[in-house]
Amino acid sequence: MNRRHFIKTTAIAALATGPVHLPGRLGAAEPGKWPVGVRDVYLKSADPTDGWNALKLLNADCFEAEVDDNLALNSFTAPGKKYTVGNAEGIAVLKADLKANGRHIGAFCMHNKFDQRLEKEIELCTRLAEAADELGVPAIRIDVVPRALKIEEFPAFATKACRQLCDATQGAKVRYGIENHGRATNDPAIMEQILNGVGSRQLGITLDTANLYWWGHPLDEVYQIYQRFAPHAVHTHCKNINYPADRRNVKRQMGWEYAKYCCPLYEGDLDFNRIVADLRQTGYTGDLCVENESLGRFTKNEAAEILRKEIAFLRRLS
Repeated sequence: MNRRHFIKTTAIAALATGPVHLPGRLGAAEPGKWPVGVRDVYLKSADPTDGWNALKLLNADCFEAEVDDNLALNSFTAPGKKYTVGNAEGIAVLKADLKANGRHIGAFCMHNKFDQRLEKEIELCTRLAEAADELGVPAIRIDVVPRALKIEEFPAFATKACRQLCDATQGAKVRYGIENHGRATNDPAIMEQILNGVGSRQLGITLDTANLYWWGHPLDEVYQIYQRFAPHAVHTHCKNINYPADRRNVKRQMGWEYAKYCCPLYEGDLDFNRIVADLRQTGYTGDLCVENESLGRFTKNEAAEILRKEIAFLRRLS
């Protein structure tokens, strides 16, 4: 099972009617602390019908909101409502509900196809940047991966495409975060070639803590890459992997046994004290966003409790 299919499976696993009842305090992040959030695809584990209630049950300050080609938020559910940022009315409704529930959006999440439809992607990103600025969303996670191009053709194209994106949205407050994702951008040389080639503060990284490890980098090298990437981070995906001891500090095949060894944050090999320290040293101002691709192995109640514990775990570090 590849990683992309795995997350789609876990996002719909173990759904049932009615919310899960979880203990824990409610409230926003303390002053000076990073907000802690979760991808919206996982909120159904806590409450399958009401994302606002799920956020409260999990004690999350914010969420990463997936958008489709119509700029609709199809993964975030609320009774009697469907959210969109594709028009002024939809933005106003979402803005009011965010305020009423005391939550915010830590980042929008796009699943781009730049090398298949560049002009369309620039248009969508431009419209989403306007919505993000209106809603105070600081980051947009973008998917910069080779879909139609060969890997050797990709860096030059990606640099040109991201430069065009930044030029088209010059003046926007929101920043774009390329997720280190898949074969190409988990290679630090390719990621740095793109960032340096574009040379815009508007372009940074959605730093995925486990993807570098998933790619096959030995654990010690993963931390070195974090230190290189941390100054560019505008958003995070926080997840972990618990590999056997003899497989941690060796080069592994990309994606080796990921579905078996991905795990809750607090059970994996990656030391989040070190990761958070690297982010803090760079003056990072985004959120810590939970992405747990192991939840499909658990019941709905277990998945919700794991998410709550992961958010509490990150809050103690933030």
